Amino acid sequence: MSTASRPSATRRQVLATSGAAAAAIAFTGAFTELFAGTAAARGHAGYGPLVPDPDGLLDLPKGFRYRVLSREGDPLRSGEGPVPSHCDGMAAFACRRGHVTLVRNHENRVTADIAVPTVKGLTYDPMGKGGCTALELDGRNHVLGERVAIAGTAVNCAGGRTPWDTWLTCEETEDKAGTNGYTKDHGFIFEVDGANPHRTGAVPLTAMGRFQHEAIAVDPRNGIVYETEDAFEKPFGLFYRFLPEKPLGGTGSLRAGGRLEAMRVPGVPDLSAVQETGTSFEGVEWVPVPDPLAAETAIRFQDFGPKGITHGQKLEGCYWGGSSVYFVSSFAHSAEGSAADHFGQVWRYEPKRRRLTLVIAFGPDTDIQLPGESPDNICLASDGGLMVCEDGGGAQHVFGLTRGGEVYAMARGRQNIGTAEEPEWGEFAGVTFAPDQETMFVNCYTPGTTFAVTGPWR
Repeated sequence: MSTASRPSATRRQVLATSGAAAAAIAFTGAFTELFAGTAAARGHAGYGPLVPDPDGLLDLPKGFRYRVLSREGDPLRSGEGPVPSHCDGMAAFACRRGHVTLVRNHENRVTADIAVPTVKGLTYDPMGKGGCTALELDGRNHVLGERVAIAGTAVNCAGGRTPWDTWLTCEETEDKAGTNGYTKDHGFIFEVDGANPHRTGAVPLTAMGRFQHEAIAVDPRNGIVYETEDAFEKPFGLFYRFLPEKPLGGTGSLRAGGRLEAMRVPGVPDLSAVQETGTSFEGVEWVPVPDPLAAETAIRFQDFGPKGITHGQKLEGCYWGGSSVYFVSSFAHSAEGSAADHFGQVWRYEPKRRRLTLVIAFGPDTDIQLPGESPDNICLASDGGLMVCEDGGGAQHVFGLTRGGEVYAMARGRQNIGTAEEPEWGEFAGVTFAPDQETMFVNCYTPGTTFAVTGPWR
């Protein structure tokens, strides 16, 4: 039986411990300072005010600098075609001679301006415009190579890395063959080896489910893969886990199959109804998915029995920290069918205790007020805190959340792609750190741009 507990911590003192990462996160300070580009909370959060970029691309704190690694429409170094549109999820991997391989998603629908070029042996469906590209960088962030890593997929939103250093790219769609001109079913996860793409090819990991995938995180102790679903309309997405037949078996092990399950929090049909940070639920259940391929019915509509299943609107970013998996609900709107409104939640699930805890909640009924829909992609920062990509209206930021409890603006996008009267700002995505923690990589979604940010990281 599930029980819920509410600790004595207030909304302004949200505490989350992430094991070895030791990322204790508490929220304090005035958020008006964040959106003015200044450091919040006692003057010690972050790296100081953001300095306007004279080139109009990326505002950073004093002492930090950026390098543009790749821009939409420029030629790929491989000669395969132009850099595709809509740069999204991304990860950095150590490779030969101290170099770094960046594997980058392209969230292209059929309407995208620049498709991922089709390449023999790396193309799933020639009518799909999405996929991944891979960049090889030297130790000073100079681009040595840039090539297609997988093509012919669709709406590659986020994903996650595996313990054996491959990238799992996620299709955020449920379109089947014959829809939008596709020749094959979509809505799968694909494994990508950025250093040697032909080793992984373009093989859908069908046992991991066909749904509107967003991101994944792998438990490094047992190979269980946690998956978020960003469904666009009610009933909203589910939080899944995939138990592989050959856990931690290296590249190809996920192709061996396994069991897909969905999370049920007894008594909680909708995560948005939970508003008090620190609220925990014991006895989380995992229910087998009746039809992972969703041959007739999308998974979130399937029959999970009389107890039902737990849904959440905009389930997006996901990562593993210490002994827990963290995942994000970017926002919830009651007008769209959610049980309650919020501007963002971060949840922690502890597998050993089968316990789910709301560790972060943004407005409107909390002390943390952020305008618009905020948290999306997240990653561990070099200091053990978090970096969070904002996804909302107006100017877009990368925010840092320190271990000491402060929130600060790390970067602000200046890529105005609209008019002076109605400016539009490309959201940030794919924030990740180099293996040596000396460089933060981040994408601007539109126009697709990949940045390397260096400076006095703590």
